[in-house]
Amino acid sequence: MNNLIGIIVMSVYIGIILVSSKFVAKFGEEAGRKYVHIMLANVWFFIMYFFDSLIWASILPAAFVVINALSYKFNIMKSIERENNDGFGTVYYAMSLLILCIATFLIHKPAIGLLGTLIMGYGDGFAAIIGKKVKSPKYQIGNSKKSVAGSLTMFSISLIFSLIILNLLGANYFILKSFGIAVAATILEAISIKGLDNITVPIIVTLLTFFSL
Repeated sequence: MNNLIGIIVMSVYIGIILVSSKFVAKFGEEAGRKYVHIMLANVWFFIMYFFDSLIWASILPAAFVVINALSYKFNIMKSIERENNDGFGTVYYAMSLLILCIATFLIHKPAIGLLGTLIMGYGDGFAAIIGKKVKSPKYQIGNSKKSVAGSLTMFSISLIFSLIILNLLGANYFILKSFGIAVAATILEAISIKGLDNITVPIIVTLLTFFSL
């Protein structure tokens, strides 16, 4: 029964985020997109709480891989797509949740997927916002253009979440490991192009979390 409730609760939550993003978009289309990007990371809390089955936990992430792919191609959900369709970021986002569901539920440890998901959502989301709002030196790695302010934001948020979650999960030397994860997440966000950080950050961070315990 909890699995079905989880599907309903997650669907309602996602619906609320998508609808409310239209109001946030009044402050700018990018603000609306980043609002969705950040808030959807919270679905992992629902996944951890409601689901005890890999199949049930994977239903919505799998569905949104298809939905987001169609939206990317036909620009259906304008609140989450850039006008120039710059990369498969929204598809990668849902795909990473699906991969993490499969990986963490197979080993019966869904909690280890929380850190990677939150860093993907909050870290990358606020890094993009602050990177554009705060004037700071810019740098380029390959085709990826970033700002110092954005990268410092990514590092700070990643470090805070890592300290909290690794401590709660009982990791030894969690301060040192949190610093390492924050550095790794920041580098991955800096070098990943065309939305690939929505895959690289959550998956690599989850692997680092697993080996940190």
